[in-house]
Amino acid sequence: MARPRRCRRIRFKPNITYFKPQGVPMRALEVVELTTEEVEAYRLRYIELLEQVEAAKKMATSQSTYQRILCSSCKKIADALINGKAVKIIHT
Repeated sequence: MARPRRCRRIRFKPNITYFKPQGVPMRALEVVELTTEEVEAYRLRYIELLEQVEAAKKMATSQSTYQRILCSSCKKIADALINGKAVKIIHT
């Protein structure tokens, strides 16, 4: 049986939850889903410019977990940009 997920502190709720390449209809696009955790980790690192230790504390998680969340978000965002996919932010 899997261990239950811990609640992490998310201090950002995006107003816009879909991004897509211009000029391409949604039905023709694959969608990459980002969780609010991943968006928060990305925001803390690249918008707030926090280091891993500080960002992990703000999210109330360990540094290793924060790093895994951040790597996951970077990979998904890069996939969407390079391969022309839509990005959907889902609330978990």
